[in-house]
Amino acid sequence: MKLAVLAFGGNAFTGENGYDSYEDQLQRTKNMCKEMVKLVKLNYKIIVTHGNGPQIGNLLIQQESASEIVPPMPIDVCGAMTQGQIGYMIVQTLRSYLIKNNIERPIASIVTQVVVDEKDDAFKNPTKFIGPYFNKKTADLLAFERKWKMRKDSNRGYRRIVPSPKPVDIIEKKEIAEMLKRNFIVVACGGGGIPVIRKKNGELRGVGAVIDKDLVSEKLATLTKAKTLIIVSPVEQVALNFGTSKQKNITKMTVKEAKGYLEEGHFPPGSMGPKIQAAIKFLEEGGERVLITSAKSTVKALKNKGGTEIVH
Repeated sequence: MKLAVLAFGGNAFTGENGYDSYEDQLQRTKNMCKEMVKLVKLNYKIIVTHGNGPQIGNLLIQQESASEIVPPMPIDVCGAMTQGQIGYMIVQTLRSYLIKNNIERPIASIVTQVVVDEKDDAFKNPTKFIGPYFNKKTADLLAFERKWKMRKDSNRGYRRIVPSPKPVDIIEKKEIAEMLKRNFIVVACGGGGIPVIRKKNGELRGVGAVIDKDLVSEKLATLTKAKTLIIVSPVEQVALNFGTSKQKNITKMTVKEAKGYLEEGHFPPGSMGPKIQAAIKFLEEGGERVLITSAKSTVKALKNKGGTEIVH
């Protein structure tokens, strides 16, 4: 069976403003799981990863707003909590669709820790967007009252930013590999994984950050020797000059072309940039193909009928 890593963004579970209720998020999960079943029918082994930017930001707001009543949890713990939340939605929903299609496959979500370097420059320069969007006035007020670091996210408003260090290693990689041997559909590295520092004596300690899910997905795909990395995006295809009159969608490009477009500034750090960086690294580490497309076009992209394919 072919092994593919399927990476969903946290925004795939919420609306544009990031305020969706649990019921709304569950409905979006159902739509994604319908596509996953199609991959299973195509005889793929699947590892599902996902982001948690909107969810962890919302949870932190809830934690901080009630801090005078109950002690708030730190960012790494909130990462674990949202990893469990989204993993629960995926596993429960996907299991139901497998039953409806008379498919017997074990499935499980594993709480995953990801090692980062405590000296990573990201801790001094936060870039990762989390939580909902705010207007400029509210963003300035939150920055003053709560000491949040805020930054404009495209043209939709301002969001909180936190450190996003690069993934170094995945603690549960052996457990994930064992589950794959037993033909499990595995949900892992949710929200980019829980960021931890490994001490000299081997002990682990959580740190306040949110790792980019695309970079973690690449790391996981490489460690498990997957041949295909599928990065699910809000758009069906990668584009040059996105959002302008000169926009040009890309059906296929090489690693060399992707590097060139990245250097030219076509893929911003807060949106398509990490996806392209992950694609390049995965292919340079031995992967065969990367597909970037929307959730509904995943299977079409696998059949070269949609999305953007990146190859050697």
